[in-house]
Amino acid sequence: MKNRTGQSFAAIIPFILVTSCFALWGFANDVTNPMVKAFSKIFRMSVTDGALVQMAFYGGYFAMALPAALFIRRYSYKAGIMLGLALYAVGALLFLPAKETGCYYPFLAAYFILTCGLSFLETSCNPYILSMGDEKNATRRLNLAQSFNPIGSLLGMYVAMNFIQNRLNPMSTEERSLLPDAEFAALRDSDLAVLIEPYLAIGIVIGILFLIFLFVKMPTEKESAAKNSLRQTFSNIFAIKHYRDGVVAQFFYVGAQIMCWTFIIQYGTQLFTSEGMAEQDAEILSQKYNIAAMILFCCSRFVCTYLLRFINPGNLLRILAVAACCFTIGAIVLQSRVGLYSLVAVSGCMSLMFPTIYGIALKGLGDDAKLGAAGLIMAILGGSVLPPLQAMIIDKGEIAGLPAVNVSFVLPLICFIVIAIYGRSTSRLA
Repeated sequence: MKNRTGQSFAAIIPFILVTSCFALWGFANDVTNPMVKAFSKIFRMSVTDGALVQMAFYGGYFAMALPAALFIRRYSYKAGIMLGLALYAVGALLFLPAKETGCYYPFLAAYFILTCGLSFLETSCNPYILSMGDEKNATRRLNLAQSFNPIGSLLGMYVAMNFIQNRLNPMSTEERSLLPDAEFAALRDSDLAVLIEPYLAIGIVIGILFLIFLFVKMPTEKESAAKNSLRQTFSNIFAIKHYRDGVVAQFFYVGAQIMCWTFIIQYGTQLFTSEGMAEQDAEILSQKYNIAAMILFCCSRFVCTYLLRFINPGNLLRILAVAACCFTIGAIVLQSRVGLYSLVAVSGCMSLMFPTIYGIALKGLGDDAKLGAAGLIMAILGGSVLPPLQAMIIDKGEIAGLPAVNVSFVLPLICFIVIAIYGRSTSRLA
């Protein structure tokens, strides 16, 4: 009994350590989202220039996913996690020399390096969790680990609001443009000192976690006796329909997630200003609804993980995607707070989707899952491709008698239809 207890304890520690990484990249994602506006103001730039932050962020994810998979295939999941943590820490700590330059572009380089680390982490941790135990329960196990991702996201939102946005000088970009160069430089440096503090702190935390991984023994994943060539492996995985379709579904899911979380602010602001509320107050109230959506997403993840004990992953994915379609239609056609409530409810439906698509797509791939994971992480590119299309619709102002911001949610609706089809087609796999 003692030996069995000791073995269980030894198995749970690696699971906890890997799961902690899910919260850490959730933190990085949501502490960074408000930085587009912050950098635009600090450096007196256009919003377009400020949006380069997101390009650097998603660029690191996309560019490093395949190299990360090749590295993991050559070495191990643990090695991939450690390299990811190292790049994450280095990127965060590079905010200090970037601040000393007083220039914008060194920050973009730091973001790119940081997200190269995140790409390594996501490419390593997701399939590693799947490999830690019985394949029958792999998708439920990944959902449990992914439940800590929105907790990190909530912490990132809290830190961004209270330790960055609320402490930056409230002077607008237009007011800053009127300052003499010496005064502007002093104000810029003061704001940058505020902005970099959370990144330096998380860099130190990541460095400590790296050392823990260095000394803790992690389970060795099972490998096939003989590895296929790289060409043969790609041929094998893309011949598998549920994997190939899973990459497509993941692309549309990430696009839907970013659209729903990005444009809920515009949706709420349009609604509240139409009721006579001042625009600034409307934005603040809309942000509270955004936080409520994230809290619902977080709670729903735990509920869905429990439901996976009784419901086939593909079936539950289909059910929630259909529910998301219904709520999205409500957000489109209802020009009242009920429409906003519907949009918040969509987050409860989305909570299951990323890890479940991931788990279904990699089912049965064995050691090839290391390369298969790269395609699913590269599908995160949907988060940078689809939102600009929605923004173009919103800029129309009004379409067919409806506010354009309402109509723009036709794009997430299409995404959820694709996901529902994927859930239905894969329900027989589990």
